[in-house]
Amino acid sequence: MLDEAIYYARTALGIYQFLRAKPLPDPEAVIRHQLQNREAIFLDIVQRVIFSNPRHPYYEMFRLAGCVFEDLAQAVAKDGLEPTLAALHRQGVHLTHDEFKGKTPIVRSGRHIPARTRDFRNPLVAGLMESRTSGSRSNGTRTPMSTEYRLYREARDVLRDREFGLTGRAHIEVKPILPSISGLEPCLRAHRQGYRIERWFAVAGGLRDSGHYRGLTRGLVAFGNLLGAKAPYPTYLLPNDFAPVAEWIARRRLEGAAGVVDSYTSTAVRVAAAALERDLDIQGTMFMVAGEALTDAKRALIERAGAEVYTFYPITEVGGVGRACRQMKTGNCVHLYHDGLAVISDRRPAPLSEVEVNALLFTNLLPSAGNILINAEMGDSGVIEPARCDCLLSRLGFTQQVRDIGSYGKLTGQGMTLVGIDVVRILEEVLPEHFGGAPGDYQLVEHEGAGQTQLTLRVSPRLGIASPQEVKECFLKEVRQFYGGTLAARTWRHAEGVDVAIAEPFTTITGKVLPLHLLGSGRESTHAA
Repeated sequence: MLDEAIYYARTALGIYQFLRAKPLPDPEAVIRHQLQNREAIFLDIVQRVIFSNPRHPYYEMFRLAGCVFEDLAQAVAKDGLEPTLAALHRQGVHLTHDEFKGKTPIVRSGRHIPARTRDFRNPLVAGLMESRTSGSRSNGTRTPMSTEYRLYREARDVLRDREFGLTGRAHIEVKPILPSISGLEPCLRAHRQGYRIERWFAVAGGLRDSGHYRGLTRGLVAFGNLLGAKAPYPTYLLPNDFAPVAEWIARRRLEGAAGVVDSYTSTAVRVAAAALERDLDIQGTMFMVAGEALTDAKRALIERAGAEVYTFYPITEVGGVGRACRQMKTGNCVHLYHDGLAVISDRRPAPLSEVEVNALLFTNLLPSAGNILINAEMGDSGVIEPARCDCLLSRLGFTQQVRDIGSYGKLTGQGMTLVGIDVVRILEEVLPEHFGGAPGDYQLVEHEGAGQTQLTLRVSPRLGIASPQEVKECFLKEVRQFYGGTLAARTWRHAEGVDVAIAEPFTTITGKVLPLHLLGSGRESTHAA
């Protein structure tokens, strides 16, 4: 209780600092400076944070790799940043996601390197507000978000608004309430960028299980409004009912204002599906989505409703990785924000499988970043290549893109291991084809049972399915087709342990059972900012 009180007191102070901070006078100039000096800035961060602190985990990795700061600086000057990072990765200077989370020990050259998650926090910044991952098997990870970082992100948002021509549109948020700040923060900062969030729709539990979060949310919105934010209070949706969002968008369209909706990907799908089911006209709406992969099936349904959809790729522990421009209308592709990150890939098998992936490794370059990470693996894969468009982002200098973004993480429970890139087709194509519904109506959930991890396939009650057993049999049949051939039979021999529940697939309040976005954008979730 005391910890929670301190957390929200710090959040309120962080809101005050951010709303009172002066905006950057020339956002493009700030970003250009970061792009042009990224290597020098990286070396300065590493020297101040790592090489000046022998207790830092990365200090020991560099020592075991035989690399002192002068060697690093010479390599960057000679070969460039990304090639140097690739060489360091081969020499053991890297971090797996489980090592970062403290789930597995860091061992290099036979030496154990003591480390905790908080050891990777950036000591150069003080973040009063925090973003948090939900953590499907843990309490999640808190990442401090400084006012300086939020101002830099605001500069990127200015570019987004220009690229998409968002001036004059009706802005809508469909995001959760506290303990996530992913819905609250955009509502509070909108006025700094010259617009107002007109409506904030949120799914939350009842008063019994989330009443205090509703109260805290209302209190922080009121506090922000006293400071001039003019933010809306949440409009709560009934479970499994996104029709009010579609109706509001259609009504504003009739009034002459096209909508732009900031939401999670599955939420956007549900809003578009509600519009199609009720024959509501939401043509011209732009969905700006994050939190999980924008698959072909999800994109197709949203576009069938006459809307456009573009993805933002954040990872809570890392920050903003990239954003799609208006010309990126196929696949799951974004411009890489290589002003703030250096990203390389490592071709290797996914855990406990024979599927090869391009594992993405992230290195922070922003002095205001919450964590200092070098070659950190977050369980995501993608293809890095030159961007093939002539948009505002490309002209500014974001000339690299990441496509086919996905999670190669696994679900392991009841003796079964499932790789996300296999399972997504079952959830988004096979089950809707057999039993009806749309992408997002079926979601596989991982949670801790008595002594072992359990998997539950949650099916939306709106589909009216009378026999969960038939859904289970169809799911297992498809799983066996993937895992009965090249992979050992042990990966699915206990798959009958998967349970099927006719229940709302989306969890947006704190709880032990959380959705795992199989092809998600990193660790961003319903509880991450």
